[in-house]
Amino acid sequence: MIVKPDAPRSSVATHFVAAALAAIITVGILTGVTELILLGGLPFERLVAAERACANREYVSEREACLREWTTLQRNVSLAGK
Repeated sequence: MIVKPDAPRSSVATHFVAAALAAIITVGILTGVTELILLGGLPFERLVAAERACANREYVSEREACLREWTTLQRNVSLAGK
């Protein structure tokens, strides 16, 4: 008994379109993540400096308030410098 395959064969064009679509999605995701990291977050060295500046705070709530205040101040200084 000879069985014929029922599944249609995919063409080279279909593979090319799928690969192009995957590449576009990948570039979009990587671009979005990179923008979030670069524009939304503080550089690590500023966070370390804030941690050192607020290390003498005894309570966690005071330390967190100091960190927020310090990083806000650093953002304002960096924006004023631009």
